[in-house]
Amino acid sequence: MFWVLFLLVSWAGVLWSCTLLLAAATHAAEPAAGSATAPHHDELNLYEAAYLAGGPRRVADLTLLSMQRRRRLLLAHTGWATVVDPVGHDAHERSLLGAFGPDGQSPVPDLRSAVAADEAVRALAERLGEAGLALPAGTRRGVADGVRAVRGATLLVLAMAAVSVALPAGGGTTEGMILAWFSLPLVLGAGCLAIARYEAHPYSRWASPAGRRLLVALDRERGERDSLTSVAVHGVRVVADPGLRAALGYGNRGWIPRQRGH
Repeated sequence: MFWVLFLLVSWAGVLWSCTLLLAAATHAAEPAAGSATAPHHDELNLYEAAYLAGGPRRVADLTLLSMQRRRRLLLAHTGWATVVDPVGHDAHERSLLGAFGPDGQSPVPDLRSAVAADEAVRALAERLGEAGLALPAGTRRGVADGVRAVRGATLLVLAMAAVSVALPAGGGTTEGMILAWFSLPLVLGAGCLAIARYEAHPYSRWASPAGRRLLVALDRERGERDSLTSVAVHGVRVVADPGLRAALGYGNRGWIPRQRGH
């Protein structure tokens, strides 16, 4: 009857981890402190949308593509960038240009890291946090820790079930009965992970519920040819040019969004 002890351990792990994730998700759904007195935000600019949808690296990718689109920067498929216009039009462009070497060339990964870590992105994050649109770093870590805990507990259930089946059950208990009992905590853990994945896709790692609503509205309102808005909301994967994706270090993993109505 050792399998009963293993079943209790499985239930304890799943219940604890699901409670942890639920508490973190509930905290993430609460309005941020001070957001009620923050200036009302009814629309997002592209940098704000990029941060809420993909964090600092998305802001860096948007800056690179924005300057490349206006022929102020050249992106080679080899992964190097070259400055054409050395004058930055905003704080993010200035941080990007400041990351280039004296010859005006630099690897794209180095530029992305420099822009993502720049003070301009930190100020953007603080502004969105004060407005209640971005999740604080502690809240993001809490949700991520909760998901990892549930995933670990689900694996624990599988391991406990395998051990229980391998050991002599006794008392007329069959392997099918043991697996049926273990299926209950397994379903709870897997269901919790599925809900967390659904709720987290695609914005909630960085955006609060209020921020996600603005992202959804921006995504619905964007024009079919508004490629920079698409990049801000969905990332470089929407870029159709494989050479440009390769220049940004994403290879051919991108996809081309379908035209509406097809």
